[in-house]
Amino acid sequence: MFSVSRSKSRAVLAKNCAAKRLQTQLQRVHFSSTTSSSSEQKMRISTAAKLGSSSPSTTAEVGAPTGLAAPVLSNVTTTTASSSSSSSSSRSVKEALKFTDTFPERHLGPSEREIQFMLETLNVATMEELLQQTIPQHIRKQLTEEELNAPRTRSETEVVAQLKEMVSDIRKRKNYLGQGYYGTLVPHCILRNLFENPAWYTAYTPYQAEISQGRLESLFNFQTLVTELTGMEVANASLLDEGSACAEAVAMLLRVSNLKDKDTVFVSDTVHLQTIKTVETRAKYLKINLLVGNAEEFDFSQENLIGAVLQYPDTFGRLKDMSSIADELHKNKGHLIVAADPLNLVLAKTPAAMGADVVVGNMQRFGVPMFAGGPSAAFFATHLKYLRKMPGRIIGESLDKEKNPAYRLTLQTREQHIRYDKATSNVCTSQALLANASAMYAVYHQKAGLQKIAQRVVGLANAFRNEMALNTLGSRGGGTSPSTKVVDLSTPHFDTIPVNTLPLAAEEVAAKMADLYETNVRVLNSAQIAVSIDESHSLEDIQQLAAQLTHILGLDGTSTTNKATLPDGEQTTTANQADLIACTELPPEFQRPAGEPFLEQEIFNSIHSETEMMRYLHRLQSKDLSLVHSMITLGSCTMKLNSVSSLLPLSWHDEIANVHPYAPVDSVPGYRKMLHQLEQYLCKITAFDACSLQPASGAMGEYAGLLAIRRYHESQLGVAKSKEKNLCIIPKSAHGTNPASAAMIGMEVKWIDDSKGQLPLQELKQICAENKGKISALMITYPSTQGIFEEQIVEICDTIHEAGGLVYMDGANMNAHLGLTAPGKIGADVCHLNLHKTFSIPHGGGGPGMGPICCNSKLAPFLPGHFQFSRNSENAVSNAPFGQAGIAAIPWMFISMLGAEGLRKSAEVAILNANYLKERLQSHYKIAFSDVKPRCSHEFILEVADIKKATGVTEEDIAKRLQDYGYHAPTMSWPKPHSLMIEPTESEDLSELDRFCDALIAIREEIRKIETGEYTQTDNPLKNAPHSQQVCLANDWISDCYSRETAAFPLPYLKERGKIWPACSRVDNGFGDKNLKLTLQKTQGEEA
Repeated sequence: MFSVSRSKSRAVLAKNCAAKRLQTQLQRVHFSSTTSSSSEQKMRISTAAKLGSSSPSTTAEVGAPTGLAAPVLSNVTTTTASSSSSSSSSRSVKEALKFTDTFPERHLGPSEREIQFMLETLNVATMEELLQQTIPQHIRKQLTEEELNAPRTRSETEVVAQLKEMVSDIRKRKNYLGQGYYGTLVPHCILRNLFENPAWYTAYTPYQAEISQGRLESLFNFQTLVTELTGMEVANASLLDEGSACAEAVAMLLRVSNLKDKDTVFVSDTVHLQTIKTVETRAKYLKINLLVGNAEEFDFSQENLIGAVLQYPDTFGRLKDMSSIADELHKNKGHLIVAADPLNLVLAKTPAAMGADVVVGNMQRFGVPMFAGGPSAAFFATHLKYLRKMPGRIIGESLDKEKNPAYRLTLQTREQHIRYDKATSNVCTSQALLANASAMYAVYHQKAGLQKIAQRVVGLANAFRNEMALNTLGSRGGGTSPSTKVVDLSTPHFDTIPVNTLPLAAEEVAAKMADLYETNVRVLNSAQIAVSIDESHSLEDIQQLAAQLTHILGLDGTSTTNKATLPDGEQTTTANQADLIACTELPPEFQRPAGEPFLEQEIFNSIHSETEMMRYLHRLQSKDLSLVHSMITLGSCTMKLNSVSSLLPLSWHDEIANVHPYAPVDSVPGYRKMLHQLEQYLCKITAFDACSLQPASGAMGEYAGLLAIRRYHESQLGVAKSKEKNLCIIPKSAHGTNPASAAMIGMEVKWIDDSKGQLPLQELKQICAENKGKISALMITYPSTQGIFEEQIVEICDTIHEAGGLVYMDGANMNAHLGLTAPGKIGADVCHLNLHKTFSIPHGGGGPGMGPICCNSKLAPFLPGHFQFSRNSENAVSNAPFGQAGIAAIPWMFISMLGAEGLRKSAEVAILNANYLKERLQSHYKIAFSDVKPRCSHEFILEVADIKKATGVTEEDIAKRLQDYGYHAPTMSWPKPHSLMIEPTESEDLSELDRFCDALIAIREEIRKIETGEYTQTDNPLKNAPHSQQVCLANDWISDCYSRETAAFPLPYLKERGKIWPACSRVDNGFGDKNLKLTLQKTQGEEA
């Protein structure tokens, strides 16, 4: 049945095209056309398809042989006679000579004739007719080119060149700014084989373990690396950044303490300022009393202390033993959180050895560029006893059905998608791709290589300090020794050296360094700058830096208004080679104890050549399914094309990758212009007034948006009275991050049942009436997670506004909005956007993402601030002022290459593809909520409850069987139990849509064989799925009911196109949760 259906669709398609094949071809309509409206073009195509029009077209179908286009152009230019025809011919020639690599034709999967075929399958004449049946007319809002204010659709070549020119407006400077962001030498084999490899960056979060073993293994390596560096027992698989990781640690210890008399957290004023600000934001609505002060003067024996936060080394670069502070805290059941530099931990005594209970930090300097603030992977490590309280995803080792070791996501019952407002955190997207990169950095360099890198950084820092000390003593040049030491020789340090600037102001010294020497140094306070060294610096750099500062500080006896004569690079800083060797070591009291096991695992000591590294990376990627192989139809995840053109700027070293987030504004004006334009684009697309790019994920965007709502109510009512306005209404179909975010901001969640497919308006009104004066917000996803554009959405928003509340729209389903409607149009006040969904940032196997928020003017004053570039440093939710600014170029490229018309077309095709799949599948599966609205939005839900009741087959069984057909499963068990939610996106063509349908229909036929008794309920292709190569090639076959060929090659395309094999049999989830193994074996016979 399934193969006949597909062949019929092909026959109809061929018939529709046959009449016009000799004289013309139906082609895609160029979005830049100015001769007719989009609707007119669609109508013309529809008419041509039905009547077989022989009218020649002015454009050739993208992908057609070049010889087919030439006769069309020739026909137009040789048959003209009048001046009007001549003018038309001139325009046609001009069009023909433009760049041909326009992006919409590459981004959209279906051709125009395929679009027309799908419309006919749905029994509608035009795309507009389909949209009228899908989106309520009263909320339609067409985004125009003039409104978006982006250039009309141009070629990929032109847009790449435009961005390159824009961000090249940069003052290239040496950076010594530090503060958690450092230059790093990204190994080229990791850059090419992981960062720039779609097999790695287009994969999804590894919920389907059997087709995710490669990146699960790499993340397992990451967890092992973190535990080895920190000395802690367990680590998660990454968080967003150091500041939010520290805030998560504070929140976890609040849960762990669970004592009414403990309400205070101390944060040392020598913690990086961006971390302090992020923790301040989080602590406020957790009802934590946050004290920031001098750790050397603070009394840590106070009984009300939940814990303390210290930096190692601190923001001044100093190494300090924290053991005594930890001891004092522990006496009264307090806890110590340490924010640590991972490169320092390669050499240094671990925080665990000094009594730390939680260690957080940022792995950026392990092979990830600074990217103007992100993305990079934060880490979180703690004691085993706190494992079930930890935030974020954790990778564990379990067994598959054949008793072979296999990795999986473990202890998921802690997470937001299961625990909702009772979850340990709202974290969903993290930094999987960057965590993999940092793990591979350690694998590539091996233990010995990491130690050499860390020793070299220590050596360069010591060289700089010694050079400045010699200059201070007057033994170099002709200067005189100042009354104040320029550098402190007695304080232990790792990579950061403070420099005293008196009698000059530190700001003046930093400005002169930037102007005279194109060098950025950090201002610590009015009388000190700081210099932070990283692996990208050379000895010559350090010698020149010392000479420059010596000159500016007047220590060389020359005028400070001109440049100094710099050393030629041959100067030896230290007296002899022995001193140089000693210079690369930390002080003995801060070194790891001799003989302490560290990174003894085989993976960190076995790969010594690039050849082996290349093969290891390839071996892992070969175990995973990604968009390289087939469409990924995860509902509410929008796994669309991540175009190479959009990603290309991330490899621009000076303009994008190597920009420090705290570089002075005047040094990166082009970058700032790009970020500002992106904010403006997003405002126009959402019909809002203001935008913040700071949130690093959708969940963080939710938190920032709800924070703005709380701050707004405080501004209107006062802090005390606004506490009564604390009710957040959330539909039961909401993403788990919604209630988790509301809980984090201190709101009380009020659930409303929308299980019948729509939010019940009368019940909403009743809730508002019963809770007068208490309604703070409604969180709603639109279109809903049930795949419906609800007709009453404006009235729903009005009801909340009348009750004095505000509306937060979850932007996860924004792909169905693009240019067709907008959050501002439906009545929302604020929304977040998942730029890693709608705007084409790759999912990366679980991150990175961007979750900027857009809002109306009343909420604009309460958007996240940052101390670096704004007087308003309140409401910070991330370490960097623009969040994951490094990947902001991707949505900028996406929007600029598509333009307003291309964005609209993307949403249209996404809706069309979803409705086509629904049409093909509805005679085989029950489709949820078809009785509520016949047309779905960009996603829809298959119900499996009846199948489970009749045969015992669950949605998980169907998901695992889809792996045998070469497909990742749709979203399972949400928002309805026993369901699969399907979202195809606009990037998939008709052939791929049909293959996916064929697979699901074939699986339904297999289920029918269970219903008829041909297969038993325990021996069938679904219960035994997925079928690995090991199972299929074993001497003994597992089934008496079906063949090996049925198991592995159930449809012909699997032989024709090649098969992606599951790397293992079905993984045993229960065994993995009961028998926890969270890191690699340390030494022979010893396991974590």
